[in-house]
Amino acid sequence: MKKLRIAVLISGSGSNLQAIIDACASGEINGEVTAVISNKADVYGLQRAQAAKISHSVVAANRGEARELYDRRLTAELAQHKPDLVVLAGFMRILSESFVRQYEGKMFNIHPSLLPKYPGLDTHQRVLDAGDDEHGASVHFVTPELDGGPVVLQAKVPVFEEDDAADLAQRVHTQEHRIYPLVVKWFCQGRLAMGDNIALMDGNKLAAGGYAADD
Repeated sequence: MKKLRIAVLISGSGSNLQAIIDACASGEINGEVTAVISNKADVYGLQRAQAAKISHSVVAANRGEARELYDRRLTAELAQHKPDLVVLAGFMRILSESFVRQYEGKMFNIHPSLLPKYPGLDTHQRVLDAGDDEHGASVHFVTPELDGGPVVLQAKVPVFEEDDAADLAQRVHTQEHRIYPLVVKWFCQGRLAMGDNIALMDGNKLAAGGYAADD
């Protein structure tokens, strides 16, 4: 089976990017990160790409630029790399429906909550404010609904009484670095697909909480 071409979109330090690069280098993932694109210059994730000798670029938004115009420029940059899979790894932009439709079924995002709980921002503090006793991360297919695509895999972490948002973020990040490469591995093996807004693993419908979910 040929190695799939993976493009990773980032906005920051790129720790999930690094986890995927490492899994590709070790052979765990039958794929290759061929492009890293950031919407922000001077972020550490671009240094990670440079160190791994991966093509990297910045597509920054212009002041007052409409989302659709930005996404057309992003599409043009991505098209040069002909990705089989697009991975959002801390990419802090809401994508237009037209962009998402181009890559639907072959684009993943990782979100720091147990979706469908707490879509959007500030998830760690929202968990604390709600008094939840567990938190986690979700890898999901990207659809036009913000953080609303079908979940493939989740990881749960406990919430302790003495935790603050930084404690939770660190605990969740550790799990993110485990589950994101695993989902990318499954996709590159041809095991994952999306149909009718449902995640399918080996042709079987996954539960709302993804693979090995409690429900």
